[in-house]
Amino acid sequence: MRRLSSKQRQAMLDQIGNLRRFCFSLTGHSADADDLLQQTVEKILDRGVPEDAHIGKWSFTVCKNLWLDEIRSRQVRKRHVQVTHEEETGVSAEREVSAAQEVSDLMDALDKLPKDQRLALVLVAIEGKSYSEAAEILDVAQGTIMSRISRARKSLEEQLFKN
Repeated sequence: MRRLSSKQRQAMLDQIGNLRRFCFSLTGHSADADDLLQQTVEKILDRGVPEDAHIGKWSFTVCKNLWLDEIRSRQVRKRHVQVTHEEETGVSAEREVSAAQEVSDLMDALDKLPKDQRLALVLVAIEGKSYSEAAEILDVAQGTIMSRISRARKSLEEQLFKN
């Protein structure tokens, strides 16, 4: 890996808006998206990029990997937290718990997807990229993106709607 040239730094700056939207699509929160964006840029500036890597595609990959690491960390922390008192059981609290559980179930299901399927799905379904844009970012054929998304959607449906 090598440090970024001034041309690569400018190319990365040109991608910041797209990368920020990608961060938001992964995290769902502005503050978390900003933190993830900062971590991504810092890591790229600190560690550089492979000589044959496209800076835009590399940025998305680094960002995705950092987010997956964060999700795993959160899951570990959540497993070790013990409830010390019972929460109130009002209707609004129940709705919040239900919504939080749905989000948690979705994040768990997304995390169980193979990385290539998850990234393709996030780029197209959440980030709003076209199949051809996602294929370019991931450096694969458009048909590969389509099949990855199809498999990812089927897997999510099986995980989330099994009765």
